[in-house]
Formats: sequence, structure tokens, C-alpha cells
Amino acid sequence: MTAQPQDYQPGSTPMPDKSLRAIRAALVVPQDREAFDTGLKAVLDEVRVSLDLRALNDFVHRWWISACDSVKDHEGRRRMHARADQVRAGESVPQGRSWREVLAEREDGR
Repeated sequence: MTAQPQDYQPGSTPMPDKSLRAIRAALVVPQDREAFDTGLKAVLDEVRVSLDLRALNDFVHRWWISACDSVKDHEGRRRMHARADQVRAGESVPQGRSWREVLAEREDGR
């Protein structure tokens, strides 16, 4: 049995396999793919030196979570990157809900 993100609903869009190829294919936002490629190169360089696969396993797990998020809400990921670009550019960004509000809403929905 494959682990699924905590709020996964059976019968919804299938989550990607936990493999580098499947994770990258699920990343539909260009910024995610670019960050994945850059991070993969860095982690593979680290593994070559350390000969310890834990860094690669951690990388795969972290990016698998992002890939699952991309599958569930690719438009939300695009908005997230657009907002991050606005913040980096110093533009005024309207405030959304706090993370506490989002988490409380998720807990109420269970």
C-alpha cells in the first residue's frame, strides 16, 4: 500500500508514484519543475560525495508531497508562485487567511 497525503480522498485523482520520473511529470508549474531539477542535481552531487541515500530519500519524499499538491490543485500552485513573485518584486499583496485558519478548516472538514 502506498502512503497518501493526509487529506487524500479515495476515488479522487490518483496521486503520482513515489519515483523521480512520476514526481517530475506531475509538476505542471514551470517554477516547480525548475526547482525540482536544480534540487535533484544538488542532492545527487551530495549523494556522490557522502554515499548516503538518506538525502535522496528525503528529497523524493518532499517533492512527492509537492507533486501530490500539484495533482490536486495545480491552479493553486500557480497562484502560490505568482504571489511569491509579487512578494519578491516588493509588490503589495492582499492578505489571505492565516495558516491556523486553514488548518482549523481542514480539521473541521474531517
